[in-house]
Amino acid sequence: MMRALLLICTALAGLAQAAPKGDGKLFDPVASVVMSPRCINCHQVEAPHQKDIGIVHAQQVVRGADGHGSAVLHCAACHQASNSAQGRVPGAPNWHLAPLSMKWQGLDKKGVCQQMKDPKRNGNRKTGEQVIEHMKTDPLVLWAWNPGAQRTLPPMSHEDFIKALEKWADAGMPCPQ
Repeated sequence: MMRALLLICTALAGLAQAAPKGDGKLFDPVASVVMSPRCINCHQVEAPHQKDIGIVHAQQVVRGADGHGSAVLHCAACHQASNSAQGRVPGAPNWHLAPLSMKWQGLDKKGVCQQMKDPKRNGNRKTGEQVIEHMKTDPLVLWAWNPGAQRTLPPMSHEDFIKALEKWADAGMPCPQ
């Protein structure tokens, strides 16, 4: 009886060691982009942030009921479908804050990773492919690589970002520990 119990424990320990946990480091390049100012400034709770230092948006802009600004100052009052002529006022179609369920404010890399793979908190994207599709096609995401007015770009090209996302998704979307 004792021998059988020992064999079962040994077998379970072997399974635990053999179980792939995924490499949370695969999220590092993804995090370097999604936690850059071009992304994190709009994944806020109360108000968008601006500039690389993430200051609260001027003009006392706030989220509003639907993430499109307050009743008296909608995002679209200033932000048009493309950057202004000099690029000082950034623009993309349907400019708005990320939904509250997708807020990254105050989260560390592990928290952002867990949120990006949780359909309840990532826009109901159930697979890595759906997350990648969002990053490939959403005009607000794409704007990050065309921000105008000499704003800093994410730390890698959009093409390399998608490759990093694909590698992370192929590994099962592991998060840092």
